[in-house]
Amino acid sequence: MTFQRARSEEQREIRRRAILDTAAAMLGEMPVAEVSLNELSRRVGLAKSNVLRYFESREAVLLELLDVFLESWLAELDRELAAGIEATATPEARAGQLADILSRSLSDRTVLCDLFGAQGGVLEHNVSVEVVKRHKRSSLAKLATMTDLVRRHVPELGDGAQLFCLMSLVSAGALSAYVPPPPSLLAAYAQEPALGELQLDLHDALRISLRSSLLGVLPRA
Repeated sequence: MTFQRARSEEQREIRRRAILDTAAAMLGEMPVAEVSLNELSRRVGLAKSNVLRYFESREAVLLELLDVFLESWLAELDRELAAGIEATATPEARAGQLADILSRSLSDRTVLCDLFGAQGGVLEHNVSVEVVKRHKRSSLAKLATMTDLVRRHVPELGDGAQLFCLMSLVSAGALSAYVPPPPSLLAAYAQEPALGELQLDLHDALRISLRSSLLGVLPRA
């Protein structure tokens, strides 16, 4: 892909979108840690200095993609919760259905989980105050959207819904760092199966984590 010099706002937006789309495609092939600005520039067909005219750093690109992926996931989550939670079930049953749906939905989106995992320790570094402020405003708005969705189906969570939602996303990011295990770990498990006795896939690990979190915020009778 090659570009002529962008002279209009429409052309600049096309180029900006191409950078985001290319970065998204790279995340489908490699983890966040391996996405480099040099490779992104090469694939999008721009000099690195030109990419930096649209995004101030690699981290700024990935932070914006996190916002895009999170918005898309929340739209799908709305439909999944509406279809999977029984309105007439007990609070405990609805909480269990919520944990099951969230764990399955998040574990199906490994790129989103990987971005969550990199957010605090990597992506929010090497960016300007303005980029961080814009990202945090967007993140807080999306957290409020998720909180409203969760509270709609399990209103008994009350003020604990926001904390549960935040910890769900933090857990998804943290747990995704262990899945899949690296080749050396898989080889160790093959040689000594007892070492992998507690190894869980991302879906199961999230389900256990989210159910445990709900026990902490769901009011007791």
